[in-house]
Amino acid sequence: MLKIACIFPGQGSQYIGMGKEIANRYNIAMDIFDRASEKLGIDMKSLCFSGKDEDLKKTENTQPSILTTSIALFEVLKLNGIKPDITAGLSLGEYTALVVSKAIGFEDAVEIVKKRGKYMQEAVPQGEGTMAAIMGLQKDEVVECLKMASGYGIVEPVNFNCPGQIVIAGQTKAVENASKVLKEKGAKKVIILPVSAPFHSSMLRGAGEKLSKELDKVEFHDMDIPVVSNVHAQVIKNKYEIKKLLIDQVSSSVLWEDSIKNMIDMGVDTFIEVGPGKTLTAFIKKIDKTSKIYNVEDIISLEKTINSLRERLECS
Repeated sequence: MLKIACIFPGQGSQYIGMGKEIANRYNIAMDIFDRASEKLGIDMKSLCFSGKDEDLKKTENTQPSILTTSIALFEVLKLNGIKPDITAGLSLGEYTALVVSKAIGFEDAVEIVKKRGKYMQEAVPQGEGTMAAIMGLQKDEVVECLKMASGYGIVEPVNFNCPGQIVIAGQTKAVENASKVLKEKGAKKVIILPVSAPFHSSMLRGAGEKLSKELDKVEFHDMDIPVVSNVHAQVIKNKYEIKKLLIDQVSSSVLWEDSIKNMIDMGVDTFIEVGPGKTLTAFIKKIDKTSKIYNVEDIISLEKTINSLRERLECS
C-alpha cells in the first residue's frame, strides 16, 4: 500500500488565475471560493482568477487566497478518492494542513490567515527588514557566516528548505552584509527576495503576540490526519499544542527539510503538492530521490495525479 502525504505551499506561490480552471469544472471547488468570499467580505474569485497582481501580492490578501485555492483543490482530490495518511504545509501552508486534518474549520482558518498576513506586514516598517535565499552552502556554514555578520544587526536562518537552499532574514543592513560574507565563503547564489518583511525571524515576535489574541477565539479539534509542524518537524501531539506552535511559527525557523525527512522515516513514499505552483515539489526532489512526487494545481496535473495513483494502487 502507498503512504501518501499531502503538502501545501506558502506565500510566494500565488499567481493570477490560480484555481480558476478546476473551480469552473467542479462545484465543490467553487463553493470553497464562495465560502471564503462570504467570510471575508471580499470577492475571492475575482482576486484569484482575474484580479490585479499588486492586490494579490498584498500579504493580507495573499495568505487567504493561497489557503482558499489549496483547500478548493484538495476537495476535488478527495472527491476523486485520494486521501492522505499525513499532511504538512510550508509556513502559511500549515494552516491548510490543519484544515485538511479538521483541527480547525475552513472559515476560521481563512479569517485567521488574513489577520496573520496583516500583522506580519505591520510588524516591521517597510524597508527595515528583508530576506535572502542562499544556494550552495550547508546549514553549519550558513549559521557560522551569520554570526560574523551579526554586528550589523539581526540576521537569522529562517527557512531550511532543502539541501543547499537556506533562507535568511533580518534587518536589511545585516542581511546585505551577511550576503557578502556568504558569497565570500562560497555560496553559489545569494538572492535578495522580493518580500515586504523578514518573515519567520525574531523581528516578527510582535505579530505572533497579536495573532495569539485571535487564536484565543478559535476552537481547535483533535486531528483526523496527523500534521507535521514547521517548528519542530514532528507530528503535532494533540489539539492543545496547536495554538502555541502557530504563534511560535511566526518568528521561528521553518524546518521543511527535516519535516519531509521525518515523514519519509514514518513510511511516506508519495507526496502530493496541492496548491498553486511547484515549489515544494522542487524541494522534495532535492531532499529525496526515491519518493514519488505529484502536484495538483490545474486540470492536467489533477488528472495526471489521479490516474497515476490509481494505477499504483491497483498494482500494490
